[in-house]
Amino acid sequence: MEVVPFRTPGLGDQTFLLVHEGSGVLVDPQRDIERFLDVVGERDVELRLVLETHLHNDYASGAEQAALRTGAELVLPAAAAAAYPHTPAFHMEDIKAAGLTVRPIHTPGHTPEHTSYLVLLDGEAVALFSGGSLLVGSAGRADLLGVKRARTLSRLQYGSLRRLVALPHDVELYPTHGGGSFCTTAEAGESTSTVGAEVATNPMLEIGDAERFADEMLGAPLPIPAFYKHLGPANTLGIPPMPPVVVPDITWSDLGRQPEDVELVDIRPREAIATGFVLGSTGIEYADDFGSWTGWLLPYNAPIILIAEPAQDVRGAVTQLAQIGIDSVRGVLRDLTGHAAARFELVKLPEFRRRLADPAAQVLDVRMPSEWAAERLGNTVERFLPDLVTEGIPEELDPKREVLTVCASGRRSTIAATILKRAGYQPVVLDGAGVADLLP
Repeated sequence: MEVVPFRTPGLGDQTFLLVHEGSGVLVDPQRDIERFLDVVGERDVELRLVLETHLHNDYASGAEQAALRTGAELVLPAAAAAAYPHTPAFHMEDIKAAGLTVRPIHTPGHTPEHTSYLVLLDGEAVALFSGGSLLVGSAGRADLLGVKRARTLSRLQYGSLRRLVALPHDVELYPTHGGGSFCTTAEAGESTSTVGAEVATNPMLEIGDAERFADEMLGAPLPIPAFYKHLGPANTLGIPPMPPVVVPDITWSDLGRQPEDVELVDIRPREAIATGFVLGSTGIEYADDFGSWTGWLLPYNAPIILIAEPAQDVRGAVTQLAQIGIDSVRGVLRDLTGHAAARFELVKLPEFRRRLADPAAQVLDVRMPSEWAAERLGNTVERFLPDLVTEGIPEELDPKREVLTVCASGRRSTIAATILKRAGYQPVVLDGAGVADLLP
């Protein structure tokens, strides 16, 4: 038996392909299923089962389409009540396939219907696909469905973790959510573990009382990306196949024929954005988390025009957006001649320090609240990046003076700079360094 992981770094998630004697089981596939099916084909594997651990809040599922493409049996938690054909997985009712046994274990907490899958080979428990329940060094958060349900789900998560750690300690652990995911209670490990290793090291398992466990889970929750609220319902109703990832090049005259609510998203490197961008566009330089920031900051599924360098490949950007259910990219602009009049300063650490030393300097920190709690600059205005969009620019900032803008690396500050510039402010971004580098 072999388990092949497929990592999606920008979302902090993993899909798994279990291969045994020429048959396969695919667990929690994301929407871009070709990367999974290519491996299935390369290894001459017959895909027998597609398993979903829960109705995902953070990405559009590819489970239904993978099952339709391959003829595999689609299995979802019995309580998911999805609106498309599937086999419901009931607690402890074994599913036989691929020469092995898959045993569903109801593990509510991350979501009410959440189900983990224990794999048995020749009657021996060998692998656990734990989805958003037991994670490496953490546990799946229980507040994604709202504060009214969060405490009840937290208590259920406490019981679910104890159900799982009662399994043999040598069982391999394969969680869907990992490092970088906003579906985790705290920073999770990035890959895999064993049940025994988690019993020995996972701090969430050291809490011996359900109420204290709920207190810990809900005490300092991470923000919830805005696009999450759209994906649970979408995954319940069914996700259409991936759209084409090749989009047409358009001209400025074509732009005039786009809908009034079209959003311009500049995916060029930050150096290019800083030296000239289209006022009103949002600068989100392309990286692993491009899709997440775009889905968080822009109106969900608004029509999008990408702005890219002449030779820049935009297929990755379109793929990341499709992974969170955004199929609204209408084209790409590559010639900014005469239109890239907006600019901001991008400076390195020594120059930023020099300006910070001015007693009149105004500083904007756009990191997350949990980052502020860990490390704070003095005399700083704090506003988390997405809140610049939903709550506006802090009133304390004077648009007539430069705004020294900081995060942890310059990535989020660059995005913030394009938002600030749109509102008439004069941002100066610390590039390649962050708050930690500014502290004594």
